[in-house]
Amino acid sequence: MAQGHIIPMMDIARLLAQRGVIVTIFTTPKNASRFASVLSRAISSGLQIRLLQLSFPSKEAGLPEGSEKYHIPRISFHGFSCFCLHCRHMVRSSKVCEGLTSKSEYFIIPGIPDQIHVTIEQMPGGVISSLTKEMKEHVEKVHDAEMKTYGVIINTFEELEKTYVRDYKKVRNGKAWCIGPVSLCNDSLDKAQRGNQASISEHHCLKWLDLHRSKSVVYVCFGSLCNLIPSQLVELALALEDTKRPFVWVIREGNKFQELEKWINEEGFEERTKGRGLIIRGWAPQVLILSHPAIGGFLTHCGWNSTLEGISAGVPMVTWPLFGDQFLNEKLVTQMLKIGVSVGVEIPMKWGEEEKVGVVVKKDDIKRAIGMVMDDDEEEKIPMKWGEEEKVGVVVKKDDIKRAIGMVMDDDEEESKEIRERAYKLSEMANRAVQKGGSSQIAMTSLIEDIIQHSRNSEETIN
Repeated sequence: MAQGHIIPMMDIARLLAQRGVIVTIFTTPKNASRFASVLSRAISSGLQIRLLQLSFPSKEAGLPEGSEKYHIPRISFHGFSCFCLHCRHMVRSSKVCEGLTSKSEYFIIPGIPDQIHVTIEQMPGGVISSLTKEMKEHVEKVHDAEMKTYGVIINTFEELEKTYVRDYKKVRNGKAWCIGPVSLCNDSLDKAQRGNQASISEHHCLKWLDLHRSKSVVYVCFGSLCNLIPSQLVELALALEDTKRPFVWVIREGNKFQELEKWINEEGFEERTKGRGLIIRGWAPQVLILSHPAIGGFLTHCGWNSTLEGISAGVPMVTWPLFGDQFLNEKLVTQMLKIGVSVGVEIPMKWGEEEKVGVVVKKDDIKRAIGMVMDDDEEEKIPMKWGEEEKVGVVVKKDDIKRAIGMVMDDDEEESKEIRERAYKLSEMANRAVQKGGSSQIAMTSLIEDIIQHSRNSEETIN
């Protein structure tokens, strides 16, 4: 259970409990500890949530024989977008990849309304025809189990991907419920304590953001499983510095962390960006940060949780996918929703082989993409004082003049504005979806009613 999977599941548990459903969460002590505060507050407020901790790994963790005797329906939750789930289904059922000669060869996903080009490598889990015999057997077992489930819960809202929700519901015989964005069920304290313990205090983070103008700050985070090499992260650091914009950069602790930390200290990066840059080392209260008015852009790995949290906050995105479903999420954001700009990554990052790939995105490409989603009016401006021109010196460089002329002579500025406007409109739709009468709220009611009816039918069959 990766963080990106269990975090929205805890939100779903609370959403169900808010409707009077008794919810029992089975999980390991480690996962349970991550949500102790949030669950404790939910239970104290009167929600009927029970936590059952299972030791892991051990034989005792397995369910005893006959554990389906109560006819409890099994419902799957992937943590994917509906677009991703349907694309995956269409690629599998059409067998379109069987004639391809390379994992990096582009093909068009068949049977969907949009023309989406992908490679086998960019599909979540790859494509079964490209796997080893052992992996094929495993994937087939997983797929068979998935298709035998009663239905599927999806963390999305119908207005976001309407056509794909409709088509995927047909695949699942109507047993697919879009109940998101589930992150919107969190209040400010739950936002701060969602997931691991944050490595920065809520007060310090908000106080820093409060110092900056609306929509002026770039938020940079690659999720909990990012494994970019230090030289690539250095390129990112230099791009953030070059943008001259305020930024919040979340650096994941890991085996490469010390090397990057050494560069930061030796090069004086934090000192050079003091007041303009905030580095968070470890876990960050992402939902809290994204919902702050100062955030104007989100450089993301396109994990579905992060993507949906960015959409909910109305923040345009700079997309940098790494693996899994992230490349399809990027295509949804940049090509279909048109609320983001890609840095240009095409090859997925493979665990343990990051050094072979090396630096895939250069500083200028990162800087360009950030500039496309941010409002240029929010840059710091230094007024010119009469008689003190020599003191100020050169305040506008050649490249800045060139960029500014380019922005007014072509469509870049208008495109940037449209990206931000679309992001804002989607945020409004997301918030309406989870309110009374909204599509996700209705879907949650439908889910609960469906399960109640299923239970009654099962009891009648037994009797």
